Amino acid sequence: MKKINMKGMRKLSITATAMVAAAVMALAGCGSSSSSSSSSSGSDSTSGAKATKFVLGGLWPETGSLAYLAPPELAAEKLAVKDINDAGGVLGNKITTVDADTSDADHADQNTSAAQSVLSKNPSFIIGPASSSVVKNTYKSITSQNVPMLSMGATSASFSGLSDYFFRTVAPDTVQGAVMGNLIAQDGVQKLAIAVFNDEYGTGLRDTIAKTASEAGVNIVYGEKDTFDPTETNFSSIATAIKASNPDATLVIAFDQTKPLLKALASAGVNTKKLYFVDGNTSDYSSELDAGLLEGSKGTIPGVNPSDDFVKRLESTGVDLKNTTTYGAETYDGIILAALAAQKGGSADGKTIQANMAAVSGSTKGEKCDSYKACVALLKDGKEIQYQGQTGIGAFNKNNDPSSANIGVYVFNKDNKPVFDHTQSGDVPTE
Repeated sequence: MKKINMKGMRKLSITATAMVAAAVMALAGCGSSSSSSSSSSGSDSTSGAKATKFVLGGLWPETGSLAYLAPPELAAEKLAVKDINDAGGVLGNKITTVDADTSDADHADQNTSAAQSVLSKNPSFIIGPASSSVVKNTYKSITSQNVPMLSMGATSASFSGLSDYFFRTVAPDTVQGAVMGNLIAQDGVQKLAIAVFNDEYGTGLRDTIAKTASEAGVNIVYGEKDTFDPTETNFSSIATAIKASNPDATLVIAFDQTKPLLKALASAGVNTKKLYFVDGNTSDYSSELDAGLLEGSKGTIPGVNPSDDFVKRLESTGVDLKNTTTYGAETYDGIILAALAAQKGGSADGKTIQANMAAVSGSTKGEKCDSYKACVALLKDGKEIQYQGQTGIGAFNKNNDPSSANIGVYVFNKDNKPVFDHTQSGDVPTE
């Protein structure tokens, strides 16, 4: 899932008409233990007193196939912590952080050890992991301790209502799948091949896209059931099979496996100017592929295209974004919402934060506010709030999903870079 820093690009909103009819879907990747910036704990609530110290836990994909996501997420964490602490912190105390590297789903032991490392510091709230597969490997150990967690990138449709303590600031793949399936059909594709890795994110998203596209008249000529192993490195036979299916276009659902796969597709004679990508691989390939190879191909990314101002603020943290801003806004808003939930509830313990997340996101139709500082001022006046953050999502629904969300559509230019084109938005199904 990569979101590129597209400064100055226009953003226009289109209503996605087929959203409501969309079916079911998918996931993403992270895993290990890293450094802790604090050994403080938010566990003073266990003695019966209100918890006044907010400890933010972070689970990041600093290594593995989703490592490209870590820079914008870590920058967003730094920025959110700065903004919160500059505004007086939570309940009068500066928040502290404890972080760990989860790697990806191929490192399940690291997934769990990272979660345990963060949990040992008694966090008030955990941001991450970004990957659906890693969430699957870690959420029970976290939520069973009544610690709320929020994923900025886990898009699996099966995660809607996963736990009372699991939230996300990104739309489930029912939305991205419907947008992509309709995009493919609207582009006039009649025969579609699909190259997808055998991962819950991959196969789930594939199923939704295939169903939506098929219902719109697209014939799936390869990949409706075929998958490849996530550890695969030689894609020549897959590329040959796709070429033999004679598709009008090819959908690629993968992470870093995309790079060797694209080279194999090009070598096999597959039309690389008629490819479709998803959030896991809509990325800058300018240094990987010959110029013009992907020109005209398209990709989708759940979430908002961040504003120039927000990107500059992320860059101001000193973290090298590496031309990627994917899930930076979703990470930032998730942290701000949790801090506001603690402030509203008057305690930094997990149960209090969980109980107030929906309210501060706007479920009680309070006054709108667009920063932590402004929102806290309203809360101190005893008012209900609607935090209007960077993502533009709606209030959390009964499944702890955003009630409305955005999907960005990107088009690859001659330098093999995805350029933001427009946004499609719609309501998130609750059934």
